[in-house]
Amino acid sequence: MARRTTKTPPPDDFEERILDIDVVDEMQGSYLEYAYSVIYSRALPDARDGLKPVHRRIVYQMNEMGLRPERGYVKCARVVGEVMGKLHPHGDASIYDALVRMAQPFSMRLPLVDGHGNFGSLDDSPAAMRYTESKMSGPASLMVESIDEDTVDFAPNYDGQEQEPGVLPAAYPNLLVNGASGIAVGMATNMPPHNLGEVIAAARHLIRYPNADLDALMRFVPGPDLPTGGRIIGLSGVRDAYESGRGAFKIRATVSVEDVSPRRKGLVVTELPFTVGPEKIIAKIKDLVGAKRLQGIADVKDLTDREHGLRLVIEVKNGFNPEAVLEQLYKLTPMEDSFGINNVALVDGQPLTLGLKELLEVYVDHRFEVVRRRSEFRRRKRQERLHLVDGLLVALVDIDEVIAIIRSSDNSTQAKERLIERFSLSEIQTAYILDTPLRRLTRFDRIELESERDRLNAEIAELTRILESDAELRKMVSAELAAVAKKYGTERRTILLQSAGTPVAAVPLEVADDPCRVLLSSTGQLARTANGAPFDDGDGKRSKHDVILSAVPTTARADIGAVTTTGRLLRLTVIDLPELPDTAGAPNLAGGAPVSEFLSLDEGERVLCLTTLDESSPGLALGTEQGVVKRVVPDYPANKDDLEVIGLKDGDRLVGAVELRTGEEDLVFITDDAQLLRYQSSQVRPQGRPAGGMAGIKLTEGAKVISFTAVDPAVDAVVVTITNTEDTLDGAVQGTAKLTPFDQYPRKGRATGGVRCQRFLRGETALVLAWAGPTPARAATASGTPADLPPKDPRRDGSGVALPKVVTVVAGPV
Repeated sequence: MARRTTKTPPPDDFEERILDIDVVDEMQGSYLEYAYSVIYSRALPDARDGLKPVHRRIVYQMNEMGLRPERGYVKCARVVGEVMGKLHPHGDASIYDALVRMAQPFSMRLPLVDGHGNFGSLDDSPAAMRYTESKMSGPASLMVESIDEDTVDFAPNYDGQEQEPGVLPAAYPNLLVNGASGIAVGMATNMPPHNLGEVIAAARHLIRYPNADLDALMRFVPGPDLPTGGRIIGLSGVRDAYESGRGAFKIRATVSVEDVSPRRKGLVVTELPFTVGPEKIIAKIKDLVGAKRLQGIADVKDLTDREHGLRLVIEVKNGFNPEAVLEQLYKLTPMEDSFGINNVALVDGQPLTLGLKELLEVYVDHRFEVVRRRSEFRRRKRQERLHLVDGLLVALVDIDEVIAIIRSSDNSTQAKERLIERFSLSEIQTAYILDTPLRRLTRFDRIELESERDRLNAEIAELTRILESDAELRKMVSAELAAVAKKYGTERRTILLQSAGTPVAAVPLEVADDPCRVLLSSTGQLARTANGAPFDDGDGKRSKHDVILSAVPTTARADIGAVTTTGRLLRLTVIDLPELPDTAGAPNLAGGAPVSEFLSLDEGERVLCLTTLDESSPGLALGTEQGVVKRVVPDYPANKDDLEVIGLKDGDRLVGAVELRTGEEDLVFITDDAQLLRYQSSQVRPQGRPAGGMAGIKLTEGAKVISFTAVDPAVDAVVVTITNTEDTLDGAVQGTAKLTPFDQYPRKGRATGGVRCQRFLRGETALVLAWAGPTPARAATASGTPADLPPKDPRRDGSGVALPKVVTVVAGPV
């Protein structure tokens, strides 16, 4: 029996053709097509909006679904389904993974998705998309702002039934702000996140000065700003990346040494390197301890919660140096990780390696094009509307004739032709008149139409002015960027360090022992400058943390001392302190770190001043609350980090400590009952560190010293005094303030009562704050906000002037 077949036999004239193709050529062609598809359609971000196709499609589709920030959440499965069905036919898993990453605050500096539910952590996977919910975040709405105003080009989707944007308008430089990572064929990209405010400031500077060099831009963008904070070490690699598009830097965890139990110290980790989770650290530590490669670890506890954030406590065994253990953790665990920058992005469809300036230029040019197209669209729409309004106004002038023509016409076509002939209208105007209901042909509507015509003419003129002037276009783009920075800008989270600091075992040779200055701010921030020049915190550069309490010249690899209210001198290693980035010729004081990160202070103890440990200096001058004065012999053993510089009596504490420069300064005591005593420092003989000092000022019963300073009589100086009121509660409310020239107060003998420096008004009972030092005097609130002081009053015992703010600190230039 013959086998049946359903194949259609070839026609009689069919001619079989066999093509011989070289397998090498076929492989090359197919591989190039595959590589281009991966590069362009999947793995690399566009340099204009900083998004890969899947991220762009998610943001665009969420906008099309109406998932605006002010709307409610919807299931992520619904979003994924819409994106997959209309724009991205590559599987739901990849779409959901991209959506989850855009909602994770530890992955993106400015998340584009507002997630509701379990979106995972650095160690755990997110919940399934049927459980989680999402909508657009505020920054995501800026990415698609004005997309319906012909600002970007659209192209057909994979099946030609939908349209999708080739790029988003992107109201801020998303590629630099959120970074990107991706592996293509033969190339990869790895870009770190940055601070929104810093990036926008650099973009605005480039708009204003198109020929700005890299150094000018790095004044605004000194380095990456990672979502998880931490410390970036090695800024030379960052500069290489900003210059050539390739570089590397190290990220260190933020760790402090604390007493985790009454008998044991521990390392408390509050920030980890970017993309590193606590469970990864714990697992690595346990492996190293089990292999006996890491010693001194007693226990590791993860105390992270939503209220306090990350808190990883590493307990150190007794007898081990916590700093030495920390150095081993940096070397052997991901607590110090490296980040290789590879700024590869698509420019006009071609993958290019871009530096900081090139990235900003591509984005700025994109925004110019977006705003230009948006302005042209708006002008065109207003011109079209104005055309209709002009036609309707023509009809309203002789509305009776218009109605008569319409009524006497046989049909709408005849009415349209007669109206065009009679009033010289266009077809569009005539159609609009015929479609307008009679209720809109009143006198009030005519007034409204005339107002609308005037408004449209003004808006068209304004849009024409922008389109015809490059300067106006630049001004508008810059202003829109400034508005975004003001609304969504946040403080820097990552501290930038030139080097890792001095290891326990040895000082790194690659760190130059350059001159610098260490600064202590009024809010307890410590930092060092890039050079040894005096720091100028003039009114033109004032910002938060701007009042400097103490500054000491030193070198990068030296040690300095910090004198506290309990009479202790604690040793500080200068290289461990963060270096302030040089912004516009002056250090940016927001780059400091709290004193608590470097010193272990007791409750209520605070740092009064910084001092060098040079034994050739005149030493320290100390003043206590009970009126004791002391000059300390600069004899500081190199093998001790905690020294006693004065033997305090029970209940006494230091209120002032000053490092003498010449030994010819005048010592100044000010008491809460408004007495000021001034005498030469030579009246106080130097003593050894354990000594208890000598009588400095004679106090009346119940009085105490609130200020002790040393003033060079050769410089212009002032005395600042601030009183309380009857409503004062622990000094929280202040009354009046007075500034008096220092030369108004005569010298007196040591251990005398001094002279009166303030006359109390009704309701005032004591001074709550006082200071004597060189001009100009600077005041600040508890948060570091600058506060104004009244002008000088030559009367040394006069009354004060009311203060608009509660001042907590007064200091002078350093």
